[in-house]
Amino acid sequence: MALTVRSSPQRIWVVDDDPEQRRLLGTYLTDQGYDVRCLSTGEQLMVRLESQRPDLVVLDLMLPGEDGLTLLRRLRDGGDDLPVVMLTAKGDGVDRIIGLEQGADDYLGKPFLPRELTARIEAVLRRRVSLPAGAPLAEGQVVEFGDLRLDLAARSLERGGQPQVITSGEFSLLAAFVQHPHRPLSRERLIELARGPESGTDSRSMDVQVSRVRKLVEPDPSRPRYLQTVWGYGYVFVPDGQPRTR
Repeated sequence: MALTVRSSPQRIWVVDDDPEQRRLLGTYLTDQGYDVRCLSTGEQLMVRLESQRPDLVVLDLMLPGEDGLTLLRRLRDGGDDLPVVMLTAKGDGVDRIIGLEQGADDYLGKPFLPRELTARIEAVLRRRVSLPAGAPLAEGQVVEFGDLRLDLAARSLERGGQPQVITSGEFSLLAAFVQHPHRPLSRERLIELARGPESGTDSRSMDVQVSRVRKLVEPDPSRPRYLQTVWGYGYVFVPDGQPRTR
């Protein structure tokens, strides 16, 4: 008799103080095959994280007590790269940009279709286990530049021999850069490589992500050597850190 091995469902935690929203999202995501836990406050999230760990958190911005941005900042400042999809008020671009600056892997404005949230979750989880489509990679490849060491197979970054906390979104963007050295990439092309053509990411959000990655890899992010700006177009990865002739 053949033995069928079933993988455990991926664990999603939904943190939202709206009971109806929690019920709807919990039911929908469970129906999609996820192991779902619903929490109503950031305090519940932080307490549960002391003993358990999900594969991804869907985190509402507006929460009683500490809001979603504060909680996200606590996670990132503590070196936690837990994938987070932030839920924000529809059309509130400022909050979305701040969420990305604090290290959110993706964001979604309310109201939204449940299928859209599922697509965002799946995209973030894919980035945790594989490189973007269209970016071939030899297994075990390591890219070194300056005092940095990016292991594309292990999805890890070291700086001066010290491990760095890097989120899935930051890793995917940096991987896109290092696989296209000296090749100017438009913002639209970076979005396609790092997040997928159907991600809905806009150019301003990509600029924020580039800014975050610069903070990880640049000796002086205000004067980038490796991720240089191509004015009026996008960005280019320069492994040797030499000034690019325009």
